[in-house]
Amino acid sequence: MIQKFVQTALVFSAAMSAPAMAQTGMVAIPETNSGDSAWILTASALVLMMTLPGLALFYGGLVRAKNFLSVLVQCGAIAAIASVIWIVIGYSLAFSVNGNGFIGSLENVMFNGLLDSVREGQTTGELAFALFQMTFAIITPALIVGAWVERARFGWVVAFSALWSLLVYVPVTRWVWGSGFLAEQGVIDFAGGIVVHTTAGISALVVALMLGKRIGFPRTLMLPHSPALTVAGAGLLWVGWFGFNGGSALAANDAAASAIINTHVGASVAAIVWLMIERIKVGKATAVGFATGAVAGLATITPAAGVIGPGGAIILGILAGVVCFWFVGLVKGTLKIDDSLDVFAVHGIGGILGSVLLAVFASEALGGAGYAEGAGMASQLWVQVKAVAIVGAYSAVVTLIIGYLVSMVVPMRVSEDQERDGLDISSHGERAWDLD
Repeated sequence: MIQKFVQTALVFSAAMSAPAMAQTGMVAIPETNSGDSAWILTASALVLMMTLPGLALFYGGLVRAKNFLSVLVQCGAIAAIASVIWIVIGYSLAFSVNGNGFIGSLENVMFNGLLDSVREGQTTGELAFALFQMTFAIITPALIVGAWVERARFGWVVAFSALWSLLVYVPVTRWVWGSGFLAEQGVIDFAGGIVVHTTAGISALVVALMLGKRIGFPRTLMLPHSPALTVAGAGLLWVGWFGFNGGSALAANDAAASAIINTHVGASVAAIVWLMIERIKVGKATAVGFATGAVAGLATITPAAGVIGPGGAIILGILAGVVCFWFVGLVKGTLKIDDSLDVFAVHGIGGILGSVLLAVFASEALGGAGYAEGAGMASQLWVQVKAVAIVGAYSAVVTLIIGYLVSMVVPMRVSEDQERDGLDISSHGERAWDLD
């Protein structure tokens, strides 16, 4: 009986893969560069490391000990569901050749047709490109975890993240990177300041407002249970970001090297600036401050990494440290919004800042790569501002709709008793999908 079942499964698998396999026999394999392919595969592993374990440890160290496990599980579950969605339909809707300026077609569902295919202007197989893009689709919704830690129900988190990936991340990716209407207008987003950080940052702010404050916020001091884990997580993010930005050159060349250099110097400067501000304002520099400053610099440099020079990266690093630090105080201190781990202030503001200012530092006079034919600093600045505004507004509205729709089936928040006990016990010590 088991042998018959296995034989049937093998026959079904062969039938499902027949169209892709047929390509090998019918079409000549396009020429690819093995060095570029190796770099993209390596970069894919580095970006996945940013989520698992980098982001999980970075966020996990910032919460109280009773909620540490819940952060790890949420990051893992989001990585899993986002991966499945991307392979099944997300990549096709974002990057298929056919479709329109707003959404792609279904021609590449289940990665169909990607084997032995090369996208125009690229030197790696499209399957490697799809894998690389999948790691971006994984980390983007995972960034939002920092807004709802210690109070969001696990079932709501998974359902929300799945819908958000499909309804926010995929369309925006199409608009900016998939030959969509913003790409046609000349928007520049080298590695995700708009697609990744603006969408996640704006959505995090909306989710924080929807969920409300943690019990005791802002009166109760909620100290990180392990700054050591946070710094270790930030280190993994920093190293992984070389793949995030360097891999976005889509080739092992000087463009990738330049992006990595700008990434590193931007993070270094932002971390130093953050420490200096802490020393002046609170009397001492902190480990968490170093980690947060570095991540702010990384987020800010991301959209500009491949189009500016080291001088521009240094200035963006300085601005990242100053502006993001100020926004952390504004959001939590002045506005009393419990964006628990500063997703909006660090990732959102950093991504927006870099996405807009790259229009200035891309100038050849300032050491940048220059502008497309017919474009200049003023016109590029307008395109960047317009793109950020459109994507930000879209992300906010759709996040609001998804959040409330999911809450009709699965409540957003755990009960007060569960929140006081900690999510490690209430959500993952028993039944993760319990709706009581």
